[in-house]
Amino acid sequence: MNQYFDNFNQLLDNRYSCRAFSNKTVDEDIINKIIQSAQKVPSWCNSQPWEIDLLKPDTMRLLSEKLLEHDETTDWEDADIDFPKKYRGILKIRRAICGSQLYRSLGIGRDDKESYKEAFLNNYRFFGAPNVAIITTPKDLGAYGALDCGSFVTAFTLAATSLGIASIPQAAIAGRSAIVREVLNISEERNILCAISFGYEVDLPVNRFRTERASFKEFVKWK
Repeated sequence: MNQYFDNFNQLLDNRYSCRAFSNKTVDEDIINKIIQSAQKVPSWCNSQPWEIDLLKPDTMRLLSEKLLEHDETTDWEDADIDFPKKYRGILKIRRAICGSQLYRSLGIGRDDKESYKEAFLNNYRFFGAPNVAIITTPKDLGAYGALDCGSFVTAFTLAATSLGIASIPQAAIAGRSAIVREVLNISEERNILCAISFGYEVDLPVNRFRTERASFKEFVKWK
């Protein structure tokens, strides 16, 4: 089999969503390599609509504090782009399985609502990651700007994996877009899509579980 495919497939196998990081920061030259690699993905008319705000430690702490001040609800009333309205059928099942794996790895019981809440709030602590990137796209490009940025986010996580850097894309912060926009002075003309928290993993159960992938017959149709 082609060596390029083997290497690529191995990267996909090794990438996962890290939810516990060490406090060791990623060197700037490594971050630059990751971004320079990720920006090679295709985009509509080569528009390259992504903008990346790399947060310095003080900015990260301030943003985290502001997000956690609003922990009385997990409603995503401030999202620039609508969050999923409902998961149905197999999508609901996959979501439930992923959630069950996550909370089991954290030792959280089914009825432990307080621990569920704390686990969610870890999104606003960026899971302890020492490095955070905020991804935005122009509002004028609508869904296709977000689609192009999705490609960038995927490439970012794979490039990071290839360099031994763990990561997790986080949509949760988009549900508090007004806070993110204010702290980071992001233009109203851009949609806040997600954060990517990244750094070096620590060996904890929450970093050991892996999600399954659907079989071909579930999503591939020859017509």
